[in-house]
Formats: sequence, C-alpha cells, structure tokens
Amino acid sequence: MSWRDDPELAALADSAARFFEREAPPERIAGWREAGQVERAFWRQAGEAGLLGVSIPAEYGGAGGDFRHDVVLVEQVGKHGVEGFALSLHNVVILPYVLAHGTEEQKRRWLPKLCSGESVSAIAMSEPGAGSDLQAIRTTAIRDGNGYRINGAKTFISNGQIADFIIVVAKTDPAAGGRGVSLLVVETAEAEGFRRGQALDKIGLDAQDTSELFFDDVWVPADNLLGSAEGMGFRQLMAELPRERLVIAVSSVVTMEKALEVTTAYVRERQAFGQAVFDFQNTQFKLAECKAKAVVAKVFVDDCIERQLAGTLDLSTAAIAKLWVTDSEWQVVDECLQLHGGYGYINDYPIARMWRNARVQRIYGGSNEIMKVLIARGL
Repeated sequence: MSWRDDPELAALADSAARFFEREAPPERIAGWREAGQVERAFWRQAGEAGLLGVSIPAEYGGAGGDFRHDVVLVEQVGKHGVEGFALSLHNVVILPYVLAHGTEEQKRRWLPKLCSGESVSAIAMSEPGAGSDLQAIRTTAIRDGNGYRINGAKTFISNGQIADFIIVVAKTDPAAGGRGVSLLVVETAEAEGFRRGQALDKIGLDAQDTSELFFDDVWVPADNLLGSAEGMGFRQLMAELPRERLVIAVSSVVTMEKALEVTTAYVRERQAFGQAVFDFQNTQFKLAECKAKAVVAKVFVDDCIERQLAGTLDLSTAAIAKLWVTDSEWQVVDECLQLHGGYGYINDYPIARMWRNARVQRIYGGSNEIMKVLIARGL
C-alpha cells in the first residue's frame, strides 16, 4: 500500500526493532510474565527512545507523526513478542482521546508526561455488570463543589496495576442514559479512595496486568473532565472506537504472519514416517489456507489504514475488520498449533503462547458478536 512507501517509516521500524532486541530480550519478557506486569522502568525507556506519543504533535511532547507511525510500532511489538507492553493502548487509544477531546490546558498538562513515559495510561470502561453495553455502566461522577466524586468499580482494565493516568467512563447525569456519560481523568497519585484489585488470572497475556479498579468517593477537580462540557463521553467514545478496533486487527495480522513463520520452520524440520512433516500434502494445504487468510487480512487492513488516514474509516468497516481478521487469526493460529502436534501444547513453543493470547482478540474492543450488530445496522 502507498502509505507504507516512506523511508521514515522504515527507519522507525528499524529503530524500534533494535530497541526491543536490546531492551526486551526473552529473559526480560519471561520476568514480566512471572511478575504479571511490565515494570514502569521499561515505559520510561520506551519514552526516552521516542516510541511513545509518536503521532502527538511536537508542541505537546510527541514526535509529530501520524497513525502510520503508530501502526509501524504496533507491528514491531508483535513481531518481537513484547508481551504485556500495551503500546497500542497507550499510543493509539488513550493519547488520541486527550489530543482530540481535551482542552488546550489539558493537552499541555497531560500529554508531555504521557509521551515521555513518566505517566502510564489506562482507560476504564468495562464494569462487572457492563461490558460492551456502555450505556449500562453504574459508575457515577457527581458534582461536588469545584470537582466530582467518583464511585464505582471497573474490570478488565489493561495497565491496571501500573497506570497512574486513568480515563474513567462515568455517568455525570445518571438519569440521562448515554447523554449523561462523561470521561474524567483520575491521576492516581492524588486520588484518595482509589484502589487496585489484584491482577486478574487470565488464560493468556500473562505479562499484561489486567485488573479490577475501585473508586470509593474519589474526588477529582472539575478540570479533569475531559473536554469542556459534561455528557460528551459517549460521543467521544464512539468517535475513537473505530481506530481502536482497527489496531486490534493490525496486531492480529502480525500474529498470523508470525504463526505461519514459526510453523513453516517447524514442519520443515520435524520428521514423521521418514520425511519432513512439510512434505505431506495435508500440511501444505493447511499452510496454504492459512497463508491465503493472512494475505487477504493484511490487504484489507492496509486499505482500512488508508481510510483512517483519510478520515473516512466508518464504524461499520472498522467492525468488519475487527470481526473478520480476529476470527481469521484464531483459525490460523489454531491450525498452526495442530501442525505442531503434541509440542504445540507445550508452553516452551511460541505457538502455544500465541494460541492462548489470540483468544481474547475476539472479545476485547467490543466482542465479535457486537461487531455483527454494528455491521447489520449498516445494511
């Protein structure tokens, strides 16, 4: 695609690759899995290396790039297996909320620290009783003097253990439904009544500190309301979700390509019945099917990236990308695990971890069932 034809992007990819090879070797990532989170020091290192806020204007501490630069970094995170490092969440989801919807004062106050890695971000949408149905959230932020009192609980929050900058989806007017939803920023160092639950014990993504968060009468100043008016939260969320779903599809393409790479290498080396497993026609057909899905997915996602850059990516097309590509990722990774035989079930082999990690792609960012609802509305 034409958007990739830029020497600057190639240089960024090379720089990021060298950074991850140097600073995120397998033994360090294994330590993150054991600890259940990435240490904050790595975020500062990434900030110093210029990997955070690459699409944020230089006047706010960023690198002045655009969505293409974020995509290149997300691809490098996937290619190098930097598990737990939620760069796509930080760069592609949360910082754009501040840039697009924050006041000038908020952008100057928050973005430089987010770009340097001094602040690590999270967004608190889902609740124990409300996932994709954001209008059903029960967390409230009620006006109290020159600020708001936040009460409620959130769950499935990535970066939950280390984030100190959290965008909280809450109802400033509980009687107004979706029109009463607002986004408020909680800076945890100053938030009395804020508590973190333990990191959730998940099937995969062992190094990602997905957590429950609790807000017990947490007071934040009125200046922490994202934007300048209450009740804009649902509109802000709907404006940014297509990009979030697209970047999930981007990471799914990388996983498919990596699964094919490691599996092809494995079946060429593995012997069965006196020949390489690759030489069996069934193996070749299965890999051919996986390759076809990966190529189609990449071409479609690249086209969606072109649309995002042009400002024409709509909710339905982003939902199609998220639905089809993550479903295809699961099919490809599962087939690749099968071709590993018994070794595919052993965590020492990369395909086993890819298989476990891939399962959530069809759930977060809006479940794939919700994506079908969104697509159907456009018929």
